Amino acid sequence: MSVEKKLLAYHLGRLADKNPEIRLQSIRELADLGDVEAMSVLENVFKEDPDPAVRKAAQLAGREIFVKNQPKHK
Repeated sequence: MSVEKKLLAYHLGRLADKNPEIRLQSIRELADLGDVEAMSVLENVFKEDPDPAVRKAAQLAGREIFVKNQPKHK
């Protein structure tokens, strides 16, 4: 397993943490990684997390990952 995939798995796991600050930090890290595998989990966080700031961060991170993964036009 690559380091990037290990980081992805680590941060996805932290999205279940009780502390919203931990969830927010992992969402930021997932956005930085830009891996499309995180998008479905971020969508669930956006729909179900009890903290509005965490939901908003998940939405923004999903958008950022989507944009990062669009083909570049010349």
